[in-house]
Amino acid sequence: MKDIVSPAKNLACMTEPWAGSSRKLQVAIDGPAGSGKSTVAKRVARALGYLYLDTGAMYRALAVTAMERGISLDHHDALGEMSRLVKIDVRDEDGLFRVWVDGKELTDKLRGSRTDQAVKVLAMVKPVREALVSLQRAMADSGGVVMEGRDITSVVMPRAEVKVFLTAKPRERARRRWQQMQQHGMDVPWEVVLGDLVSRDNKDLERDWGKLVRVEDAVVVDTSGKTIDETCVEILALCEARAACCTD
Repeated sequence: MKDIVSPAKNLACMTEPWAGSSRKLQVAIDGPAGSGKSTVAKRVARALGYLYLDTGAMYRALAVTAMERGISLDHHDALGEMSRLVKIDVRDEDGLFRVWVDGKELTDKLRGSRTDQAVKVLAMVKPVREALVSLQRAMADSGGVVMEGRDITSVVMPRAEVKVFLTAKPRERARRRWQQMQQHGMDVPWEVVLGDLVSRDNKDLERDWGKLVRVEDAVVVDTSGKTIDETCVEILALCEARAACCTD
């Protein structure tokens, strides 16, 4: 998807008819890697005045905490206990998703090679996922939240009023990921990025739990060839229709 410098006028106008409604929705967005979930979810949450919940950042915060406390990533029981006992606070400030664990802010430590490697392991630990799913459900319970991931519609918020399966063609998703890596100074051949993305897709689809799945009542939104604003307007229209239905 192509970004634009300033928000499109129709993106802001899309929320005007019902932005003041007391009815706050749960908006769940799933999709494969590179489909634009994070970018779109942030923009939609901002337009609605909702909380954007970055589930990936929460896993990263727990990965940092485990490393700082010397908990082995092979010790699943200890990781699960840590995840259940810590207090996680989050805040979305002008597009920056901030995370605290037991009162300590870890936002600046969420990105980096060590965290990247650790979170790949920790995110597959079932007791950790169970603890975070429980917390994320509690955060979303009163509505007014936009959450994205791979099992949000099927596991975390199965009763969400708006469910979206965001996708794009594999080559398009690989191109976006390759461009992001180039911007961060990572010189990786495009063919390698495409191969890694296809491999990740297969793994996400084959997991025993927490796997990528399109639930029956999710609306498929294909972002191939669309701008970010075009995609957001499409999702906001779904939210508008659902909010109108809920208030009738």
